[in-house]
Amino acid sequence: MELAKAVYTDILYTKADGIATITINRPKAYNAFTANTCEELIHAFKDADWDRSVGVVVLTGAGEKAFCTGGDQGTQDGGYGGRGVIGLPIEEVQSAIRDCNKPVIARVNGFAIGGGNVLVTICDLAIASDNAQFGQAGPRVGSVDPGFGTALLARVVGEKKAREIWYLCRRYTAQQALEMGLVNAVVPQDQLDAEVRKWCDEIVEKSPTAIALAKKSFNVDTEMIRGMGGLAMHALKLYYETPESAEGGNAFREKRKPEFRKYVK
Repeated sequence: MELAKAVYTDILYTKADGIATITINRPKAYNAFTANTCEELIHAFKDADWDRSVGVVVLTGAGEKAFCTGGDQGTQDGGYGGRGVIGLPIEEVQSAIRDCNKPVIARVNGFAIGGGNVLVTICDLAIASDNAQFGQAGPRVGSVDPGFGTALLARVVGEKKAREIWYLCRRYTAQQALEMGLVNAVVPQDQLDAEVRKWCDEIVEKSPTAIALAKKSFNVDTEMIRGMGGLAMHALKLYYETPESAEGGNAFREKRKPEFRKYVK
């Protein structure tokens, strides 16, 4: 089965030598995603999944400053204007990565913050440049990812570290991310493409069916997080409609420190 061809505006999508590369192409916004970006990512991941010539998928961001910095707060006003519970089909993007029968490698070329950090967590493997930075920003801007972004992160880096990442919203270097198990390898920026290609070439040589079975079996252990996340998205929608959440987005756009406590009854 083949998907209808699409004209992408927010991503770049190429296929060569068994490698599909999906690039979030919004460098001026530090590759933050909108509802439209998510729709294009979903389409590209499904195409890569169904294309038998593809053995591995690389997810990255355009430029050298950012992999992805999550939902575009510059466009958010209590919602993102698209479909889905919160107007942003990010759940489907996350599911598309997990459901893809091919390994997905995050090529982390800069900031991986907020929803970008979640994408790194969900990808099968992650290779980062030495200038990459990781972290969550939700509680700082009136948001949270109450699914794979929290529960799966705890499986990847450990419960205490995951809570630290979410509660404090600190930034972590590529080396720190390597030490906590969030990424598989760190290399100098000018060696990133070569290292990613090396890993891709090794994967493409392997049995695609064996790898697909391995991926599905890995996912089984954490599949309940998908249901939990779907339920929590409804709570998140209600939260987005509160003055407390709005304060986070407003403060971000106005470049000031948020005052959340004054909205807590």
